[in-house]
Amino acid sequence: MIAMRVLSAAEMNACDRLTTERYGVPSLDLMRAASAAVAAFARREFPAARRVTALCGRGNNGGDGLMAARLLALAGLEVTVLLMGDPGKLSGDAAEAWRELTSLASSQSGPTGSAPARLRLAVIETPEDLARHSEALQTDLILDALVGTGFKRPLKGLALAALQWMESGATPVRTPVLASISAPVTAPIFAPILAIDLPSGWPADETAAVAAGPVFSADAVITFTAPKPAHVFGQLTRHWDQPVVVAPIGSPEEAIAAALEPDSLGLSWAGAAMKMVQAPRAAAANKGNFGHVLVVGGSLGTAGGKSGAPAMAALGALRAGAGLVTAAIPAPALPLVAAAAPELMTWPLAANAAGQISSANLDAETLDALTAGKTVLAIGPGLGQSPDTAQFLAGLLAATNIPAVIDADALNILAANPDLLARLSESARLGRNVVLTPHPGELARLVGASVAEVQSNRLVAAREFARRTGFTLVLKGARTLIAHPDGRVAVNTTGNPGMAKGGSGDLLTGLVAALVAQYPAEAARAVEAAVYLHGLAGDLAVGQGDEHTLVATDSLAQLSRAFRLRAFDFRGGGPNGYLWLQGLPPEPNPAAASQEAAE
Repeated sequence: MIAMRVLSAAEMNACDRLTTERYGVPSLDLMRAASAAVAAFARREFPAARRVTALCGRGNNGGDGLMAARLLALAGLEVTVLLMGDPGKLSGDAAEAWRELTSLASSQSGPTGSAPARLRLAVIETPEDLARHSEALQTDLILDALVGTGFKRPLKGLALAALQWMESGATPVRTPVLASISAPVTAPIFAPILAIDLPSGWPADETAAVAAGPVFSADAVITFTAPKPAHVFGQLTRHWDQPVVVAPIGSPEEAIAAALEPDSLGLSWAGAAMKMVQAPRAAAANKGNFGHVLVVGGSLGTAGGKSGAPAMAALGALRAGAGLVTAAIPAPALPLVAAAAPELMTWPLAANAAGQISSANLDAETLDALTAGKTVLAIGPGLGQSPDTAQFLAGLLAATNIPAVIDADALNILAANPDLLARLSESARLGRNVVLTPHPGELARLVGASVAEVQSNRLVAAREFARRTGFTLVLKGARTLIAHPDGRVAVNTTGNPGMAKGGSGDLLTGLVAALVAQYPAEAARAVEAAVYLHGLAGDLAVGQGDEHTLVATDSLAQLSRAFRLRAFDFRGGGPNGYLWLQGLPPEPNPAAASQEAAE
């Protein structure tokens, strides 16, 4: 099992060292496992590739590439290896990898022999040497094994020369060989690149979406043991739906835990929480076991209205497994919301002149009846921001202590009323579970900053706000962050540009509320699972159509598949399988799913 902590480069190096020194796993065995995972992944994701060019540095990353090239050659592929630098300066496991590769090359006996027919090795010691090997770019797949986790920017020397050589001499190929591109590729593409550990030039500890300085492109990335910050934050591949995977290679969980430094990043991967929600339900379960979500929002007046927002939040809560869902809506909008699903219960609320929820609903009898039996409050979608509605929000939040998921207009009301925000923060510090789900603009208003300031360091902004207020913060956007009051932050790696549409956030509100209702004792993980599930459903939905045409309810229709999909793909491919940070893993077949449930 791969630890879901995100490790810094220093922590990853410590983990490798501890695996060998404390737990007795030879470093050469780790390299062999890594190379086997690379070779298997290359053949699985690039099934049409018959010619492979491996660009290898002289460090351990290069050693992984050398060993993977040997395995691909043994599998019958035509392999060209370009070693960047003097092989006499190789040391340790990389030197052994070169020795085994050269031994195989010298034993080649032609098409009818036991060894592969063609394995070509070349040593590149100067940039000019690269120009003499332009035929190596006439290939189906390039392995980028130049520099990995230990890289310190900028890219220079032969690695930089190799990048410039590729960019100036790459030849388009007309048949795409990458299996996981979701849409047909009609224009010519360059030979795809599989990056080992990281695309060369990407610092492992980089948390920006785009790295400064020259970097290699990638069409797939495979790393080992645990993700590093660049794997969860960076746009490492040319397309958002191309795979970034983690392969376990033998480091025990104890080595990963022991490698964490006192000032650890405090980062984890949100997808790990999905294991909790994918456990089968008890056979004797009833709807009362899975919570009752109260969705409050909506408006409908002479100036228009927002009845769809609470409807989508309520539908999301239903589809995500809440036992009961009630939508409390201004009476004029109630028929529209009620029509969304026959399973949805509704509650009419008095409306003000603007068609928004009125403070007249704050009498004790109405509030007692409205909140009786409810386990989670989801408030904000389509709510409006009139003073009367803001008064209702404040009264409702004060009248109940159940977990609350707050979004949209309710966030803007909080931002405009610091006293209300402070009172809610105090209740969170006293134990109430409060989840805020802002986009960057909403968080900027909550903290009194500009959007640019929030976006310049999303991680710091989210972590500091959660620590200061006691709220769980879901900062939406590319690589949504889930920041917890204790300083931990989970990073979500699902989702796509097609989800940048109205209604997407409303659906997320419902998912978060539903999972918190079902897993009240593990609310932090429930929020992480909801965010991951939301993005995964969007990824599945866009695979059925197009980024431009995707709407929120398309994602809703894919939630069933999203619940079944396992990011841990241990049944196929490499010797230990893969964990999919980005891209879609193979969907489980019914027999495998039944066996997994039985286990």
